Amino acid sequence: MSQLAIYPGSFDPVTNGHIDLIKRAHYIFKNVLVAVAQNTQKRPFFTLEERVAMLRDATKKLKGVKVEAFDGLVIDFARKRKSRVLVRGLRMLSDFEYEFQMALTNRRLAEDIETVFLMPSEHYSFISSTLLKEAAALGADISSFVPAFVERKLKQKLKK
Repeated sequence: MSQLAIYPGSFDPVTNGHIDLIKRAHYIFKNVLVAVAQNTQKRPFFTLEERVAMLRDATKKLKGVKVEAFDGLVIDFARKRKSRVLVRGLRMLSDFEYEFQMALTNRRLAEDIETVFLMPSEHYSFISSTLLKEAAALGADISSFVPAFVERKLKQKLKK
């Protein structure tokens, strides 16, 4: 079995659901590399540097978990890091079609790299970064969905 799994995403911002999936992946794989996508098409709320820093802070106690930024195809990034496994989360049925399409495209482009799907704890199955940003902008209490330091950074950024 591969010793390194890559968990790619935009993580804008990192949520408790993301952290849950990182822990689940780490339970299966000795090393997990959280790959933060540049992905300028999504117009991230937080800069790439901010997202990497938040993830590093959120995972600092998890030995064997590292965080890096990347740009381009995730399969190219995986090959550079000598990983044959991508980890993706499936929260709800609505995620399945997009994730399945992406996994099949990646398989066609790189038959040597597999995608492993993990489900988060039911406590986090409905959380999305997009909804949390919207809720926070409208003044909702998001403290149960993100680490406290992420909530503070989100509120600070919304005040600007």
